[in-house]
Amino acid sequence: MRHVIIGAGASGMTAAKKIRELDNEAEIVVICKDEYVHSRCMLHKYLGGERTENMLNFIPQDFFEKNKITWIKETEAKAIVPDRKNIWLSDNQIVCYDKLLIATGADSFMPPVGDFRKADNVFGFRNLSDAQGIADYIRPQGKAVIVGSGLVGMDAAYALIQRKMNVIVVEMADRILPLQLDEAAGQEYKTRFEAAGCKFILGRKASETILDNQNKVRQLILDDETALDCDVIIVAAGVRPALTCITESGIQAEKSIEVNEYMETNIRDIYAAGDVAGMSGIWPNAMKQGEVAASNMCGGRIIYEDTYAMKNTMNFFGLVTLSLGRGQIQEGDEVIVCEDSKMYKRAIIRNNRLDSILLQGNMDYAGAYQYLIKNKIILKKKKDIFKTSFADYYGIKEDGQYQFTL
Repeated sequence: MRHVIIGAGASGMTAAKKIRELDNEAEIVVICKDEYVHSRCMLHKYLGGERTENMLNFIPQDFFEKNKITWIKETEAKAIVPDRKNIWLSDNQIVCYDKLLIATGADSFMPPVGDFRKADNVFGFRNLSDAQGIADYIRPQGKAVIVGSGLVGMDAAYALIQRKMNVIVVEMADRILPLQLDEAAGQEYKTRFEAAGCKFILGRKASETILDNQNKVRQLILDDETALDCDVIIVAAGVRPALTCITESGIQAEKSIEVNEYMETNIRDIYAAGDVAGMSGIWPNAMKQGEVAASNMCGGRIIYEDTYAMKNTMNFFGLVTLSLGRGQIQEGDEVIVCEDSKMYKRAIIRNNRLDSILLQGNMDYAGAYQYLIKNKIILKKKKDIFKTSFADYYGIKEDGQYQFTL
Protein backbone atom coordinates (compact mmCIF):
# COMPACT_ATOMS: atom_id res chain seq x y z
CA MET A 1 0.00 0.00 0.00
CA ARG A 2 1.39 3.38 -1.00
CA HIS A 3 0.25 6.41 0.98
CA VAL A 4 1.09 9.80 -0.52
CA ILE A 5 0.81 13.03 1.48
CA ILE A 6 0.96 16.43 -0.19
CA GLY A 7 2.17 18.93 2.39
CA ALA A 8 4.58 18.82 5.33
CA GLY A 9 2.72 20.93 7.86
CA ALA A 10 1.05 19.90 11.10
CA SER A 11 -1.64 17.69 9.53
CA GLY A 12 0.66 16.13 6.93
CA MET A 13 3.46 15.22 9.34
CA THR A 14 1.04 13.92 11.96
CA ALA A 15 -0.60 11.75 9.30
CA ALA A 16 2.74 10.35 8.15
CA LYS A 17 3.66 9.43 11.72
CA LYS A 18 0.26 7.82 12.36
CA ILE A 19 0.37 5.74 9.17
CA ARG A 20 3.74 4.36 10.14
CA GLU A 21 2.44 3.50 13.62
CA LEU A 22 -0.47 1.59 12.09
CA ASP A 23 1.38 -0.09 9.23
CA ASN A 24 5.07 -0.82 9.43
CA GLU A 25 5.17 -2.14 5.87
CA ALA A 26 3.31 0.61 4.01
CA GLU A 27 5.15 2.88 1.61
CA ILE A 28 4.83 6.55 2.62
CA VAL A 29 5.72 9.48 0.37
CA VAL A 30 5.59 13.13 1.46
CA ILE A 31 5.64 15.84 -1.22
CA CYS A 32 6.65 19.30 -0.05
CA LYS A 33 7.31 22.50 -2.00
CA ASP A 34 9.66 23.81 0.70
CA GLU A 35 13.27 22.94 1.42
CA TYR A 36 12.68 22.65 5.16
CA VAL A 37 9.89 21.24 7.29
CA HIS A 38 8.90 24.22 9.39
CA SER A 39 6.28 25.59 11.74
CA ARG A 40 4.55 28.61 10.24
CA CYS A 41 3.78 29.70 13.81
CA MET A 42 7.49 30.38 14.28
CA LEU A 43 8.20 32.30 11.07
CA HIS A 44 8.43 35.58 12.97
CA LYS A 45 11.25 34.07 15.02
CA TYR A 46 13.19 33.51 11.81
CA LEU A 47 12.38 36.99 10.53
CA GLY A 48 13.46 38.49 13.85
CA GLY A 49 16.80 36.70 13.70
CA GLU A 50 16.10 34.42 16.67
CA ARG A 51 16.04 31.14 14.71
CA THR A 52 17.54 29.64 11.57
CA GLU A 53 15.60 27.58 9.04
CA ASN A 54 16.63 24.35 10.77
CA MET A 55 15.45 25.69 14.12
CA LEU A 56 11.89 26.04 12.77
CA ASN A 57 11.62 22.28 12.37
CA PHE A 58 8.96 20.66 14.57
CA ILE A 59 9.89 17.04 13.88
CA PRO A 60 13.05 15.08 14.85
CA GLN A 61 15.96 15.49 12.45
CA ASP A 62 15.84 11.78 11.60
CA PHE A 63 12.06 11.65 11.22
CA PHE A 64 12.01 10.59 7.56
CA GLU A 65 14.81 8.06 7.90
CA LYS A 66 13.54 6.56 11.15
CA ASN A 67 10.02 6.15 9.80
CA LYS A 68 11.12 4.97 6.35
CA ILE A 69 9.39 7.85 4.59
CA THR A 70 10.32 9.14 1.14
CA TRP A 71 10.55 12.93 1.22
CA ILE A 72 10.21 14.71 -2.13
CA LYS A 73 11.11 18.30 -1.24
CA GLU A 74 11.31 21.58 -3.17
CA THR A 75 8.76 20.16 -5.58
CA GLU A 76 5.12 21.19 -5.97
CA ALA A 77 2.17 18.98 -6.79
CA LYS A 78 0.70 20.52 -9.93
CA ALA A 79 -2.15 18.15 -10.78
CA ILE A 80 -3.98 15.14 -9.35
CA VAL A 81 -5.36 12.56 -11.80
CA PRO A 82 -7.76 10.34 -9.78
CA ASP A 83 -8.60 8.04 -12.73
CA ARG A 84 -4.96 6.99 -12.91
CA LYS A 85 -4.24 7.51 -9.22
CA ASN A 86 -1.21 9.64 -9.90
CA ILE A 87 0.12 13.13 -9.18
CA TRP A 88 2.06 15.33 -11.61
CA LEU A 89 4.85 17.32 -9.98
CA SER A 90 6.47 20.60 -10.98
CA ASP A 91 9.71 18.79 -11.90
CA ASN A 92 7.77 16.52 -14.28
CA GLN A 93 7.84 13.51 -11.97
CA ILE A 94 4.72 11.36 -11.78
CA VAL A 95 3.94 9.86 -8.36
CA CYS A 96 1.38 7.08 -8.02
CA TYR A 97 -0.74 6.48 -4.92
CA ASP A 98 -3.16 4.00 -3.39
CA LYS A 99 -4.33 6.47 -0.74
CA LEU A 100 -3.80 10.22 -0.95
CA LEU A 101 -3.94 12.94 1.70
CA ILE A 102 -4.06 16.56 0.56
CA ALA A 103 -2.60 18.71 3.34
CA THR A 104 -1.36 21.68 1.34
CA GLY A 105 -2.47 24.25 3.90
CA ALA A 106 -3.23 27.80 2.85
CA ASP A 107 -1.44 30.62 1.07
CA SER A 108 -1.48 34.34 1.74
CA PHE A 109 -4.20 36.22 -0.09
CA MET A 110 -2.73 38.97 -2.25
CA PRO A 111 -5.41 41.57 -3.01
CA PRO A 112 -5.47 43.14 -6.50
CA VAL A 113 -3.99 46.44 -5.34
CA GLY A 114 -1.66 48.19 -7.78
CA ASP A 115 1.38 46.00 -8.45
CA PHE A 116 1.05 43.82 -5.33
CA ARG A 117 0.84 40.63 -7.37
CA LYS A 118 3.87 41.25 -9.58
CA ALA A 119 6.31 43.45 -7.64
CA ASP A 120 9.49 41.79 -6.35
CA ASN A 121 9.40 43.40 -2.91
CA VAL A 122 5.80 42.56 -1.94
CA PHE A 123 5.32 39.41 0.14
CA GLY A 124 2.75 37.48 2.09
CA PHE A 125 3.85 36.00 5.40
CA ARG A 126 2.65 32.44 5.41
CA ASN A 127 5.51 30.21 4.25
CA LEU A 128 9.23 30.03 4.89
CA SER A 129 9.84 31.22 1.34
CA ASP A 130 7.95 34.43 2.24
CA ALA A 131 10.15 35.00 5.29
CA GLN A 132 13.32 34.26 3.31
CA GLY A 133 12.29 36.80 0.67
CA ILE A 134 11.50 39.46 3.26
CA ALA A 135 14.84 38.84 5.00
CA ASP A 136 16.68 40.07 1.90
CA TYR A 137 15.27 43.54 2.54
CA ILE A 138 16.01 43.78 6.25
CA ARG A 139 18.44 46.50 7.26
CA PRO A 140 18.59 49.01 10.13
CA GLN A 141 16.31 51.98 9.43
CA GLY A 142 14.87 50.27 6.37
CA LYS A 143 11.24 51.11 5.63
CA ALA A 144 8.63 48.37 5.91
CA VAL A 145 4.90 48.76 5.37
CA ILE A 146 2.62 46.03 6.67
CA VAL A 147 -0.92 45.86 5.29
CA GLY A 148 -3.17 44.27 7.89
CA SER A 149 -2.91 44.24 11.69
CA GLY A 150 -4.13 40.73 12.45
CA LEU A 151 -1.91 38.29 14.29
CA VAL A 152 0.22 37.55 11.21
CA GLY A 153 0.75 41.24 10.53
CA MET A 154 1.65 42.01 14.13
CA ASP A 155 4.04 39.05 14.26
CA ALA A 156 5.83 40.50 11.24
CA ALA A 157 5.84 43.98 12.73
CA TYR A 158 7.29 42.72 16.01
CA ALA A 159 10.06 40.83 14.20
CA LEU A 160 11.04 43.80 12.05
CA ILE A 161 11.07 46.15 15.03
CA GLN A 162 13.55 43.77 16.64
CA ARG A 163 15.71 44.15 13.51
CA LYS A 164 15.62 47.99 13.87
CA MET A 165 13.38 48.54 10.85
CA ASN A 166 11.04 51.53 10.56
CA VAL A 167 7.60 49.90 10.50
CA ILE A 168 4.22 51.31 9.50
CA VAL A 169 1.10 49.15 9.87
CA VAL A 170 -1.93 50.01 7.73
CA GLU A 171 -5.29 48.65 8.93
CA MET A 172 -8.70 49.31 7.42
CA ALA A 173 -10.45 48.77 10.77
CA ASP A 174 -10.39 51.42 13.47
CA ARG A 175 -8.23 49.28 15.80
CA ILE A 176 -5.50 46.67 15.62
CA LEU A 177 -6.03 42.91 15.93
CA PRO A 178 -9.75 43.46 15.21
CA LEU A 179 -10.62 39.77 14.73
CA GLN A 180 -8.57 38.50 17.67
CA LEU A 181 -9.12 41.08 20.41
CA ASP A 182 -11.60 43.65 21.59
CA GLU A 183 -10.75 47.36 21.65
CA ALA A 184 -9.37 47.43 25.19
CA ALA A 185 -7.01 44.48 24.74
CA GLY A 186 -5.90 45.68 21.32
CA GLN A 187 -5.17 49.18 22.61
CA GLU A 188 -2.75 47.81 25.20
CA TYR A 189 -0.67 46.23 22.44
CA LYS A 190 -0.94 49.32 20.24
CA THR A 191 0.52 51.43 23.04
CA ARG A 192 3.45 49.05 23.46
CA PHE A 193 4.18 48.84 19.75
CA GLU A 194 4.11 52.62 19.44
CA ALA A 195 6.52 52.94 22.35
CA ALA A 196 8.89 50.67 20.38
CA GLY A 197 8.69 52.96 17.34
CA CYS A 198 5.96 51.30 15.26
CA LYS A 199 3.46 53.61 13.56
CA PHE A 200 -0.17 52.80 12.79
CA ILE A 201 -2.53 54.17 10.18
CA LEU A 202 -6.04 52.99 11.02
CA GLY A 203 -9.26 53.20 9.05
CA ARG A 204 -7.42 53.33 5.73
CA LYS A 205 -6.93 50.96 2.77
CA ALA A 206 -4.09 50.38 0.33
CA SER A 207 -5.17 51.83 -3.00
CA GLU A 208 -2.26 52.10 -5.47
CA THR A 209 1.46 51.53 -5.83
CA ILE A 210 4.35 53.41 -7.41
CA LEU A 211 6.75 50.99 -9.10
CA ASP A 212 10.38 51.74 -9.99
CA ASN A 213 12.33 50.43 -13.00
CA GLN A 214 13.57 47.45 -10.93
CA ASN A 215 10.05 46.11 -10.42
CA LYS A 216 9.94 47.22 -6.79
CA VAL A 217 7.21 49.24 -5.10
CA ARG A 218 8.72 52.44 -3.74
CA GLN A 219 5.52 54.09 -2.54
CA LEU A 220 2.22 52.70 -1.32
CA ILE A 221 -0.71 55.05 -1.88
CA LEU A 222 -3.64 54.83 0.54
CA ASP A 223 -7.28 55.59 -0.20
CA ASP A 224 -6.89 59.10 1.25
CA GLU A 225 -3.91 59.69 -1.09
CA THR A 226 -1.34 59.38 1.70
CA ALA A 227 1.94 58.18 0.16
CA LEU A 228 4.14 55.83 2.20
CA ASP A 229 7.76 55.29 1.19
CA CYS A 230 8.83 51.65 1.45
CA ASP A 231 11.65 49.22 0.86
CA VAL A 232 9.45 46.18 1.43
CA ILE A 233 5.71 45.52 1.80
CA ILE A 234 4.19 42.62 3.75
CA VAL A 235 0.54 41.88 2.98
CA ALA A 236 -1.27 40.20 5.87
CA ALA A 237 -4.78 40.39 4.46
CA GLY A 238 -5.88 36.83 5.16
CA VAL A 239 -5.29 33.42 3.60
CA ARG A 240 -6.88 31.15 1.04
CA PRO A 241 -6.73 27.32 1.00
CA ALA A 242 -4.02 26.09 -1.38
CA LEU A 243 -6.12 24.40 -4.06
CA THR A 244 -3.88 24.59 -7.14
CA CYS A 245 -3.19 20.86 -7.27
CA ILE A 246 -6.89 19.88 -7.43
CA THR A 247 -7.76 21.91 -10.53
CA GLU A 248 -9.70 19.72 -12.98
CA SER A 249 -9.34 16.72 -10.63
CA GLY A 250 -13.04 16.42 -9.88
CA ILE A 251 -12.42 16.93 -6.16
CA GLN A 252 -15.29 19.02 -4.82
CA ALA A 253 -14.22 22.40 -3.50
CA GLU A 254 -15.47 25.94 -3.35
CA LYS A 255 -13.44 28.03 -0.93
CA SER A 256 -11.88 24.83 0.46
CA ILE A 257 -11.91 21.09 -0.19
CA GLU A 258 -15.14 19.51 1.00
CA VAL A 259 -14.68 16.56 3.37
CA ASN A 260 -17.00 14.40 5.45
CA GLU A 261 -16.57 13.43 9.09
CA TYR A 262 -13.95 10.86 8.08
CA MET A 263 -11.86 13.53 6.30
CA GLU A 264 -12.77 11.91 2.97
CA THR A 265 -13.30 13.95 -0.19
CA ASN A 266 -15.95 13.05 -2.76
CA ILE A 267 -13.39 10.88 -4.59
CA ARG A 268 -12.58 7.45 -3.24
CA ASP A 269 -9.17 7.07 -1.55
CA ILE A 270 -8.52 10.83 -1.45
CA TYR A 271 -8.58 12.65 1.90
CA ALA A 272 -7.90 16.24 3.00
CA ALA A 273 -6.94 17.80 6.32
CA GLY A 274 -5.88 21.13 7.81
CA ASP A 275 -6.39 24.58 6.32
CA VAL A 276 -7.03 23.23 2.83
CA ALA A 277 -10.13 21.49 4.17
CA GLY A 278 -11.47 24.76 5.55
CA MET A 279 -11.85 23.46 9.08
CA SER A 280 -10.31 24.97 12.19
CA GLY A 281 -6.76 25.71 11.15
CA ILE A 282 -5.12 25.97 14.56
CA TRP A 283 -2.19 23.66 15.18
CA PRO A 284 -3.79 21.06 17.54
CA ASN A 285 -6.87 20.74 15.34
CA ALA A 286 -4.77 20.33 12.19
CA MET A 287 -2.80 17.56 13.90
CA LYS A 288 -6.00 15.81 14.98
CA GLN A 289 -7.43 16.02 11.46
CA GLY A 290 -4.23 14.51 10.06
CA GLU A 291 -4.39 11.70 12.60
CA VAL A 292 -8.03 10.92 11.79
CA ALA A 293 -7.36 10.98 8.05
CA ALA A 294 -4.34 8.68 8.47
CA SER A 295 -6.31 6.20 10.58
CA ASN A 296 -9.02 6.02 7.93
CA MET A 297 -6.49 5.73 5.11
CA CYS A 298 -5.28 2.61 6.92
CA GLY A 299 -8.75 1.08 7.04
CA GLY A 300 -10.31 2.67 10.12
CA ARG A 301 -13.61 4.51 10.40
CA ILE A 302 -12.70 7.24 12.86
CA ILE A 303 -14.87 10.35 13.02
CA TYR A 304 -13.34 13.80 13.43
CA GLU A 305 -15.37 15.52 16.12
CA ASP A 306 -13.16 18.21 17.65
CA THR A 307 -14.52 21.38 16.07
CA TYR A 308 -13.64 23.46 19.12
CA ALA A 309 -10.91 25.99 18.38
CA MET A 310 -8.67 28.00 20.66
CA LYS A 311 -8.89 31.38 18.99
CA ASN A 312 -5.39 32.74 19.50
CA THR A 313 -2.44 33.21 21.80
CA MET A 314 0.05 36.04 21.51
CA ASN A 315 2.93 37.49 23.44
CA PHE A 316 4.32 40.87 22.49
CA PHE A 317 6.66 42.87 24.71
CA GLY A 318 6.11 40.43 27.57
CA LEU A 319 2.31 40.80 27.59
CA VAL A 320 0.57 37.44 27.09
CA THR A 321 -2.98 37.18 25.74
CA LEU A 322 -5.14 34.10 25.30
CA SER A 323 -8.46 34.11 23.45
CA LEU A 324 -10.70 31.05 23.74
CA GLY A 325 -13.89 30.46 21.80
CA ARG A 326 -15.51 32.47 19.04
CA GLY A 327 -15.21 35.87 20.69
CA GLN A 328 -18.06 37.54 18.76
CA ILE A 329 -20.79 39.22 20.80
CA GLN A 330 -24.39 38.50 19.78
CA GLU A 331 -27.66 40.00 20.92
CA GLY A 332 -28.69 38.57 24.26
CA ASP A 333 -25.15 37.71 25.39
CA GLU A 334 -23.95 38.59 28.86
CA VAL A 335 -20.56 40.29 28.68
CA ILE A 336 -18.51 40.45 31.88
CA VAL A 337 -15.27 42.44 32.13
CA CYS A 338 -12.64 42.48 34.86
CA GLU A 339 -9.53 44.65 34.66
CA ASP A 340 -6.85 46.41 36.63
CA SER A 341 -3.41 47.87 35.90
CA LYS A 342 -1.89 44.42 35.31
CA MET A 343 -4.57 42.41 33.54
CA TYR A 344 -7.74 42.49 31.44
CA LYS A 345 -10.37 39.77 31.17
CA ARG A 346 -13.62 39.53 29.23
CA ALA A 347 -16.11 36.67 29.28
CA ILE A 348 -19.06 36.18 26.93
CA ILE A 349 -21.86 34.02 28.33
CA ARG A 350 -24.51 32.76 25.90
CA ASN A 351 -27.51 30.64 26.85
CA ASN A 352 -26.05 30.00 30.31
CA ARG A 353 -22.80 28.67 28.82
CA LEU A 354 -19.37 30.22 28.58
CA ASP A 355 -19.04 30.98 24.85
CA SER A 356 -15.65 32.65 24.89
CA ILE A 357 -13.12 34.32 27.13
CA LEU A 358 -10.27 36.75 26.62
CA LEU A 359 -7.39 36.74 29.11
CA GLN A 360 -4.64 39.35 28.96
CA GLY A 361 -1.80 39.49 31.46
CA ASN A 362 -3.21 36.80 33.76
CA MET A 363 -3.80 33.25 32.57
CA ASP A 364 -5.32 31.89 35.80
CA TYR A 365 -7.97 29.20 35.26
CA ALA A 366 -7.32 29.02 31.50
CA GLY A 367 -7.63 25.23 31.56
CA ALA A 368 -10.99 25.41 33.31
CA TYR A 369 -12.30 27.92 30.77
CA GLN A 370 -11.19 25.77 27.88
CA TYR A 371 -13.00 22.78 29.34
CA LEU A 372 -16.20 24.76 29.92
CA ILE A 373 -16.24 26.14 26.37
CA LYS A 374 -15.23 22.94 24.59
CA ASN A 375 -17.83 20.81 26.35
CA LYS A 376 -20.57 23.49 26.36
CA ILE A 377 -21.07 23.12 30.10
CA ILE A 378 -24.19 24.72 31.54
CA LEU A 379 -23.47 27.36 34.20
CA LYS A 380 -26.19 26.99 36.80
CA LYS A 381 -25.25 29.19 39.72
CA LYS A 382 -23.97 32.73 39.95
CA LYS A 383 -20.30 32.71 40.79
CA ASP A 384 -17.43 34.96 39.79
CA ILE A 385 -16.48 33.49 36.41
CA PHE A 386 -13.00 34.92 36.78
CA LYS A 387 -12.33 32.83 39.87
CA THR A 388 -13.45 29.53 38.44
CA SER A 389 -11.31 26.40 38.83
CA PHE A 390 -11.74 22.66 38.31
CA ALA A 391 -12.21 22.33 42.06
CA ASP A 392 -15.55 24.15 41.73
CA TYR A 393 -17.09 21.45 39.55
CA TYR A 394 -19.14 18.47 40.38
CA GLY A 395 -20.57 16.62 37.42
CA ILE A 396 -23.96 15.13 36.80
CA LYS A 397 -25.77 14.17 33.62
CA GLU A 398 -29.00 15.73 32.53
CA ASP A 399 -30.67 14.84 29.22
CA GLY A 400 -27.48 13.19 28.05
CA GLN A 401 -25.30 16.27 28.57
CA TYR A 402 -22.74 16.96 31.21
CA GLN A 403 -23.75 19.71 33.57
CA PHE A 404 -21.58 21.40 36.14
CA THR A 405 -22.40 23.83 38.89
CA LEU A 406 -20.18 26.84 39.45
